[in-house]
Amino acid sequence: MPPKEILEKKRRRRSDYPFKLEYRTRWFDNDMYAHLNNTVYAMYFDSIVNTYLINHCGMDPFSVNNKDQSSSQSTAEQVGIIVSSYCDYFSSVSFPDVLDLCLRVAKLGSSSVTYEIGVFKQGEEDVKVVGGYTHVFCARETMRPTKEGMEAGVRRGLEKLVVKDKERESKL
Repeated sequence: MPPKEILEKKRRRRSDYPFKLEYRTRWFDNDMYAHLNNTVYAMYFDSIVNTYLINHCGMDPFSVNNKDQSSSQSTAEQVGIIVSSYCDYFSSVSFPDVLDLCLRVAKLGSSSVTYEIGVFKQGEEDVKVVGGYTHVFCARETMRPTKEGMEAGVRRGLEKLVVKDKERESKL
């Protein structure tokens, strides 16, 4: 029998994730076994996380150290460095499937965040893949964490994605 953590992930639903992004698979994404190549999932995870960081946390890499012309908010001066990643596969998908990538924050620390991404095929309720990674936010110049932790604007954006597992809470 799989570990309890894997069984919890396999029961995920779209409603367990506050942020969603539609993603169309490409012919190029398939491998020789006619399903998405494992490495493609890492690109999907990177796409949804960075879409959220750019649009909701001020981490636009194309506006480094500049004021956003449409707001008074400065862009983040930190970068997120991946320190760990994982992926649990439950069912395969392939081109030409349209996917719903769904994002939540599993853990928010002072200078780090652990993301969880659920991959769903549109029209189906069962999660196909659950994966994610941990970012440590570092000063751009030194690539080292700062004493102050992650910037306040980044933290405010990520706090909106923090989801507590109902199953774990009921046992506390």
